[in-house]
Amino acid sequence: MNEEQNLTRVPNPHDKLFREVWGDLENVRGFLQEYLPADQLVLMDPASLEICKDSFIEKELEDYYSDMLYKVRISGTSGYLYVLFEHKSYDDKYLHLQLLEYMVKIWRLFLKQQPENKKKPPLPIVLPLLICHGETPWPKDRIRFSSLMSGPVETFSAYIPDFSFSLHDLTDFTDVEIRGTIMVRVMQLLFKHIREPDLMDNKLPGILSLLREVMSSATGLHCLEIVLRYLFGTREDASAESIKNIVELALTQKEGGYVMTLAEKLRKEGERRGEKEGRKK
Repeated sequence: MNEEQNLTRVPNPHDKLFREVWGDLENVRGFLQEYLPADQLVLMDPASLEICKDSFIEKELEDYYSDMLYKVRISGTSGYLYVLFEHKSYDDKYLHLQLLEYMVKIWRLFLKQQPENKKKPPLPIVLPLLICHGETPWPKDRIRFSSLMSGPVETFSAYIPDFSFSLHDLTDFTDVEIRGTIMVRVMQLLFKHIREPDLMDNKLPGILSLLREVMSSATGLHCLEIVLRYLFGTREDASAESIKNIVELALTQKEGGYVMTLAEKLRKEGERRGEKEGRKK
């Protein structure tokens, strides 16, 4: 890895891209409308969707998870939609335990926020949604919590807190089947192909060309920067010059020039991070 790539590397690039895209409620609404089952979606009020600022990720797990919690009206009541992004490249067998811990924390927080002088209401619904982009498909026989158990599970089912999560596995979709807003599509395609050796030559020009629809908007350059930061942070072959050529092919020379400006900005950010880490040591 050369000096330029060292300076533009950022910690947890998958996490950062996910948070940028999922921090826009329009992207979240679009994703839910495309991928949630119709019988669930019809009960929700998309206009009531809001981001909850509370975090349920333990400090030592921040490198592996992005916790995003949203509150939405469900059948006229206040329900919660909890989105957990799993970005490790392998199957986490005990993910259910993490989900269960987060769900309990959400319910505890809900109760804590209720007025003390009023009767405690029923607990809200929590929908765990896992977006997975591992190199291999997520095992479909391990969606329910009870799949982790051994022994006569059915006989003792009354004592098992059984639940499942909604799985969005990118290995199940072709590129043309990936839908949503522009940034949601770009994010999913990048996550799906980021490990492929021919990404830069074969896939990236087409992915970047999706941004043409947003480049004329006020947020166009910001969207491009989000994508470029991710590429610089994940691909060792993503030099400023190589990305510039691809951006000019997919978009325009103007955006290609922006690549060099951003690369210099990232280089300076890398220097400052290095200086800060040096002072800590």
